[in-house]
Amino acid sequence: MPESQHGFQQAVGEVYLLFAHEAYFPWAGAQEVNTSVVAAASLLHPHVLQPDGMQIYDRLTRGRRLGEIVPLATLTYELGGGAAWPRVGDWETVTRDLLRLIGGGGCDALSLNLSVHDRTLVCCGPHSTLRSYDGELGEYRTYGPADRDEVLVSIGRELARVEAGCVLWPGDNLVSW
Repeated sequence: MPESQHGFQQAVGEVYLLFAHEAYFPWAGAQEVNTSVVAAASLLHPHVLQPDGMQIYDRLTRGRRLGEIVPLATLTYELGGGAAWPRVGDWETVTRDLLRLIGGGGCDALSLNLSVHDRTLVCCGPHSTLRSYDGELGEYRTYGPADRDEVLVSIGRELARVEAGCVLWPGDNLVSW
């Protein structure tokens, strides 16, 4: 396994968690960030609520392809529309912890400013459809799983660009899984 600049060894093309959150500005004059992508191993960071982070990590990585970006909404779908989240973990606290970790430099992240349209698509389940009104054309358009996949492919390209030469660092002192 290659070693990152921070000394953490991980497989190239790890699984990633994508989650939307309240928009923030990382520094004055910066573009807002409303969605983040982290290496799945970031869920094992000691500053993330445990054992919830470990249990979400297990659900996130089980049966995935290396390099797969998994939206939180996909996990929610897989967990019976969210009905099983209480048995897995407190995703709200875990994602808040991840945001604090990102903001404090405790792990690497791909910080994104997705359009309302793209953000909505990744916040819907993998088989959802979205109907949207286009004011310029004066008509409705329906978006589905293929459109969501296009957004994820675009995010994947951006992640590959950011990771060129160095994978996302999940942080130090990760808890054992």
